[in-house]
Amino acid sequence: MTALGAVFRPQLPPERLRALARLADETGLEELWLWEDCFREGGISTAAAALAWTERVQIGVGLLPVPLRNVAITAMEAATLHRMFPGRAVLAIGHGVQDWMGQVGARAESPLTLLREHLLALRALLAGEAVTTRGRYVSLDDVALDWPPDGPVEVLTGATGPRTLRLTGEAADGTVLTAGTLPEGVRRARGLIDEGRRKAGRTDPHRVVVYLLTATGSDATARLRAELTDEGLADVPDLGVAGDAEAVAKAVQRLVDAGADTVVLQPTADEPDPEGFVRFVARDVRPLVP
Repeated sequence: MTALGAVFRPQLPPERLRALARLADETGLEELWLWEDCFREGGISTAAAALAWTERVQIGVGLLPVPLRNVAITAMEAATLHRMFPGRAVLAIGHGVQDWMGQVGARAESPLTLLREHLLALRALLAGEAVTTRGRYVSLDDVALDWPPDGPVEVLTGATGPRTLRLTGEAADGTVLTAGTLPEGVRRARGLIDEGRRKAGRTDPHRVVVYLLTATGSDATARLRAELTDEGLADVPDLGVAGDAEAVAKAVQRLVDAGADTVVLQPTADEPDPEGFVRFVARDVRPLVP
């Protein structure tokens, strides 16, 4: 079955999260995703709070920018969430927005090398291994977690470019694609991910998560068009969806047919009713998605 989620956008103040997380839990939404966009809310802090306020909904963070973190800290925080809330935390790492990384003095000369080193070390630490490595960016000397997760956990990676997509197939457990991804883009991404998987000899499952920019209500088309214009994507045909539950479900199915396992509905930044959006996804769209 296709997993369906919604985004709590960090344009909302953090004090709004509690009500929306509880609503997601109560309405049966499967996944609520959070973002660590500079310079808004922190990903781990919001995820921990949302998990503590709820009982069953999965909380995703898409994504944690690796230039901002020592990999040992990433592993410690991830392991803590997985032990306190087994099976409910979904964490993705990635390059981060390079302009933002430059603003804080963390921009790497080779983002792909940094991501590869961070990803390999993180997965080993979360698997309970003692890690010694001397990379270009990641250096660990016999580091092991005292409290690793009790079992295997997913480490997802955000990706857009071909080299990063191949890396996710080779070294991650899943891939997160942006809302700027059309169905044909999902197919291309799957192909590149599979190239990486073949290179690494991997046959285990690899989850593909895709954001879908979504607007509903009387002004849905205008809000969708305004956001695409702000993002420089107004000329991309058929990107995002505006309309009722049936129209949204059809857009979700197109992404699923192209290779998505999870579709996360991303409201516009100016969504006037975030609580209503969560209800719409859980109660109206979910029954229409197989």
